[in-house]
This record gives sequence, structure tokens and C-alpha cells, in this order.
Amino acid sequence: MAIAKAERLMNLALCLLGTRRPLSKRELRESIEAYLEAFRPTDASAGSDESFNRMFERDKDDLRELGLVIETVENLDGEVGYLARRDSNRLPPITFDAEEAAALGVAARVWQQARLAGAASGALQKLRAAGMPEAEDAYEDRAGALEPRIPVHEAAFEPLMLACRDRRPVVFDYRKASAARPEQRQVEPWTLECWRGHWYLAGWDRDRGAERVFRLSRITGRVRSRAGSFTAPVPDVSTVRETVESWAGETATRTARIRLRSGAGYPLRARAASVRPAGDGWDELEIPYGHGLDAWLVEFGPDVVVVEPADLRADVVDRLRAVAAG
Repeated sequence: MAIAKAERLMNLALCLLGTRRPLSKRELRESIEAYLEAFRPTDASAGSDESFNRMFERDKDDLRELGLVIETVENLDGEVGYLARRDSNRLPPITFDAEEAAALGVAARVWQQARLAGAASGALQKLRAAGMPEAEDAYEDRAGALEPRIPVHEAAFEPLMLACRDRRPVVFDYRKASAARPEQRQVEPWTLECWRGHWYLAGWDRDRGAERVFRLSRITGRVRSRAGSFTAPVPDVSTVRETVESWAGETATRTARIRLRSGAGYPLRARAASVRPAGDGWDELEIPYGHGLDAWLVEFGPDVVVVEPADLRADVVDRLRAVAAG
């Protein structure tokens, strides 16, 4: 079985870092198992030498792109050799002051998701072993009452996190707030972000040919990875929070007047500009009105009645009819 490229590159890097003198192509070819396996010593044809030279040059370029400083040296006989000096490839020492160490400690405790919790704990242990100071937590006495957490309950979080990291397209079934049944979406995932206790995915929706944001709690079934590369460029910054705020009506341009059943709809009451009794067990609220408020109001079902504007009332009625029709 051919040795994987990653292992071949690692072996080449170790060879170049471990030598005290420049090594020629011939010496490297005879020392690295992957080259020996791909180009047998008994095969001394010109074609074999040419293929090895192409592979070696590609491997050398790849290591340089990864940041390894490789020197090319010519000896007295005119033979070219290669080496990677340790002092040229040594990272500067990592130091943290007490405040930075405290910030890292708080960040490591934030995650409740098992995969990230283990990685964060392991990273802290390595940094402390390297000399990072043990930070005194000013909030330690109050940790039981108030401790930062980012909850992750959705099964879709981990596969989507890995797909974002590895730049892999995914397919999943997604149920919109106004739909009775989920539909399949083909997405090139960019980033995940938490907003007001909910996780959202931003990415390129292949079927719609546009950027979309998906709430993870509305993903049903399993997230499936797909082969191939992304077809759309990944933006440097994806404004997940701003997009969700706009869709949720946070970016208000008008005011809506609704009737809300007494004792219900506390999130709506928290956002209301005014609340007054309307009689018969109902209250009347004025709420900042932006794009997407209709989808949110539908979630409260029979506890909400839109008074005005008329276009918002029509949108809510249409959504309710679509849900009722299945």
C-alpha cells in the first residue's frame, strides 16, 4: 500500500531537520521509505529519475508553503544538497501574562460540547506544562452562581463544525418555520455562530445559488458529507448575527400592533415598546417590526392576533394556512 502523502512530507521534514549537513536528492531518495517504495533502486531508468525529481520538487514546495525554511546548499563538487536548520524553524517562546491566562481559562470552561471540552482541556494542560502561569480566578467564589457556558444540544453541531473546518459540502433535511415538512438542502458550510442561545450555520445554498443561514435546531435527521470542493468563494467575514437579527425582525423599520393572550408570549412582551390590557383575556402590544417577524409570530399559534399592518397580518395568515394544509 502506498504511503500517504502526509506521512511522506513528515518523513522528508524530519530528515531535513535532523541532518547536520546538506543531503542530496540521491541520499534523500535512499533514506525515505516512501521514495524507496515508489521508486525501486533496481529501477534506474531515466523515466523513474524524472518522476522522482517531480515528486521531490512538489514535496519540497509543499513543505515551504507550510512554513518550513529549507536551505539549498552546493558543495565543492557542485552537488546540490538540502537541509532545514533548527534555529531557522524554531517558533518563538509563547508567553502569557496573568490576565491572558485567566481569559484562556474562562474560554476553556465555556464549552459544554464533549469534543471541544476535551480539546480545550488538553490545550490548557500543554500550555501550563510549557510555563503558562496559573491564573487566579477573581470569580471563583461565585462560579456556582454564575459561570459562562455555550450550550450545544443539536446533533448537527459536530458534523457541521468538522465540515466547516475541512471545507466539505454537506446535505441535510431542513424544516423552515413556516413549513410542515422538511426539505433537503445542499450547502457549502462556512461558519457556525451562537446567537441568543441558538446555533446558526452560514453557508452557500447550492440549490438557491445564494448565501443562507440555517438554525441548527431545525435540521432534522443526519448531516451527510459530500465529496468535491466548494463551488462558491468563502467570504473573509460572514455576518451570521446581523443576518439572523434582520430575519428575526431585530432590525426594525416599522411598528406592528398585535393582540396577545394574557399570560402567554413572554419573548414578545420583552420586546414590546408598550403593553396595555385589551379586555377578555387579551393584551395589546406594539412591537418593532422588521423582516421575518411573521415567521416568529406563527410560532405562538392561537395566542397571537395581528391587528396591523395589513401586510404583516396577511403574511401570518398565509403561513398558518400553509402549515394547516400540510
